[in-house]
This record gives sequence, structure tokens and C-alpha cells, in this order.
Amino acid sequence: MSIKSLASLLCAVCLCCVTSSYAWEPTKDIEVIVAYKQGSGTDTGARLLSSHADRYFKHKLIVKNLDGGDGSIGWESLIKAKPDGYTIGFINLPTFATLALKSPIRMSDVVPICNHVTESSIVVVRADSPYKTIKDLVDDAKVKRNLLASTNGFMASNHTASQLLAHSGGFDYIAVDCGGTADQLLALLNDEVQFTCVKIPDVAPLMNKAKPEVRILATFSEERLKDYPDVPTLSEHGYYDRWYGSSRGIVAPKGTPDEVIQYYVKTFGELMADPEVIEAHRKANLALDYKDNLNLEATMTASIFFCNDIIPMIYKKEELK
Repeated sequence: MSIKSLASLLCAVCLCCVTSSYAWEPTKDIEVIVAYKQGSGTDTGARLLSSHADRYFKHKLIVKNLDGGDGSIGWESLIKAKPDGYTIGFINLPTFATLALKSPIRMSDVVPICNHVTESSIVVVRADSPYKTIKDLVDDAKVKRNLLASTNGFMASNHTASQLLAHSGGFDYIAVDCGGTADQLLALLNDEVQFTCVKIPDVAPLMNKAKPEVRILATFSEERLKDYPDVPTLSEHGYYDRWYGSSRGIVAPKGTPDEVIQYYVKTFGELMADPEVIEAHRKANLALDYKDNLNLEATMTASIFFCNDIIPMIYKKEELK
């Protein structure tokens, strides 16, 4: 075989390999399931991505909100969807992993595509709260033992944050299940509870007003947050000393072909690297944190270990049944 013929054959083989790596492309709009109501943090991020997606996907990403059941309604719909590439969705970690402890949902029911955002949890009170520091809150909680904290659902990420705080601070409290972060914050603003645990993007609009409506007492980060250098970490006061927060990942139903997954990994990577998209996330106070499918899979695995090791320590046995 001549050198010219061999070169032509090699080029053809390479072209074939490249083509087959991303052989699948959507030919119609794509449904994106969000397991929380419109206006929630996950929904905000999903809609931000979808608003910039057309020029990368050539079709629309249609956000479908299926809220209820602490996320289980939307996620059950996601895992039961046809694995043809036209239904994908967001999962929230560790909440999705926590559901595996009390529902038929399993991490293996979905295939990772990429991580979208990663956010540290924070402890928040009303701006006019008598609690000026995290120590004020914990000390009073130890005495009263009946402070109320709103949560986004039983064993959901924000509920678990409150449990971590209470367990490490040595106090009891009463959790008020509000079913979602938006209603969780509303309960705080209406003075129905004394504190709550959320993430920075959830309260940024309330913090950035001329007269802030909430006060951040502490963060679950290992170091002080860059944008809030005056807010201490919990570990500085001897409370929970590890990072805790939420990762929002994009996944597909189990059985989705690998060429479909690889298309999404590549295309979402390009979308999230777009300077315009990065700036839009910054303005929305969303901590954009793209990770490919392998790195998201590692995060999902770490969430399983967290739920198996930590969750039983901070929830009563009867609550896990």
C-alpha cells in the first residue's frame, strides 16, 4: 500500500472515530426535569442555562417543573423516562442520595452528565433577629430546646444542614417542613421560625437590598467565603468542621446510550465555558462549577458515603424508617 493510500485510510479511520464519538445529536427539543417549583434555586439555574442553550444544542431545553415529595415526584418521573436522550434532569446532592435511604430511588437509576453548580450552606436569621452571632443562636437553642427552623423538606439538603448544626452544637430544635427553599425563606421572613439553613444564592437578593432582610451567622465552608469575608465558618466556633452544601448535577435516565451522554458532556461543557454564561451566573449569584460525567460520578459516590456514614448519626432511627 502506498504512503498516500495509507494516509488516506488513517484519515478516514480518524474521521470515523471522531464522528462516532459524537454520532448522536438531538433533532427536537429536549425536556429538562426540575424536581422543585418555579423560582427555586435549581429552577433558576436550569432556566439560566436553557436561555443560552439554543446556539449550542440547536434545539430548546424545555424546563419542566415537577415539584413535591421533597424532590421524589420529579426524580421518579426522570428515572422512568424513555432513555432516548430527549429527557434529562437535575439532581441535587446529597438530597438525591438521601432519598435512597427511604424510597425506591437509587443513584444507579441515573447516568451522570455533568455538574452545574456547587454551593456552600449557611445559617441565616432575620436581619432584626436578636441573634447577632452563631454562638448567640446555639447558646439560646441549648437553653430553650424548642427553636423553630424552616427546612426545604424532610432530609433534604437544608434540613440536613440544620441537623449538622444542631448535632455539632449540642442542641435540639423543631424542624418545620416547608417543602422547598422559597417557602422555607418565606417562613423565616414572616417570623414563623427563628433560623434556617440555605445557600448563598437563595438569600443574595435579600442581602443585596439597601436594607438587608436577613443576616448570615455562619457558613459550612472550610474557609470564609470570598464574597462574605466577615462571616465566620462553623468550625471557627467549634461546630461542624467540614464542608457541607449542595451540588446540582445534570443526569439522564439509566440506559441512555453512551454516545448521547458524550454529546451532552461535550455540549454542556462548551455552554458553561461561554463567557456570557459565566457572567450570567455571576450576576445571579450562582456558583458555576462544571465537572464532566466522571467527576460528577465521583461526587455522587461521595454523597452515598456521606448518607451512609453521617445521616444515621444526625437523624433519629425512627425518622429513617
